[in-house]
Parts: sequence; C-alpha cells; structure tokens
Amino acid sequence: MATGATPHGPPVTPDGRYLVVRGRLWRRSDPRLPDAERERLVAELMAARRAKAAALRSRDEPARADARRRVQAAKEALGERGPVWWDDGAPDLTRHLARTTAYADWFADQGVAGPQP
Repeated sequence: MATGATPHGPPVTPDGRYLVVRGRLWRRSDPRLPDAERERLVAELMAARRAKAAALRSRDEPARADARRRVQAAKEALGERGPVWWDDGAPDLTRHLARTTAYADWFADQGVAGPQP
C-alpha cells in the first residue's frame, strides 16, 4: 500500500486505510472495488454533489434531501462511510486527528502541518 504524500494528493497511511487532510484521517475507498465500479460510483458521487449545490442555490429542500441521500449512498458504496471495508477488527478513525492515533509517529515523520492543539 502507498504511504506518505502521493504525487497528486495528501498523505496516505501505511495501511492504505486513510488519507490525511489538515491533520485529520479520512477513510479511503475500498481498494477491492473494480476500477469500472469505482469510476461509476465516483461519477455518481460528483453528480450528487452537483445536484446538492444546485438545490442549495435554488433553495429546493426536497431536491437537497434527495441529493444528500445520493451522496451518502455513493460514499457507502465506495466504502468511505458505513461499515469499514477491512476485516481485522480495527476501529474506524475517520475525523480523528492523526497525531492522537496509532498513526501519530508515522504522521510526525511526514512533515505535514495539521491543526494545532
């Protein structure tokens, strides 16, 4: 699995479960998803986010609620929300500060600034 900062994005934990944005862990997509399925789900996620933005601009609450449901469904299908995609019993640390988890030493070695205490 990739570790450290990627050429096109934030650092990825050594186990590949999380990426780190502004010092916080965010669950990555399930790496077992076939590429075509991942692409389809990402396209749906982006379409749902655009629909949500449009609904916000037009103040259409039913459309906004529908778009939010679509975003949630896509994120769950990608493995970024809902049950974790790994099976070793490790907890989901999404939104935790990397420096307060078992990834603290690894994160400190990345030389990436995060939120300060």
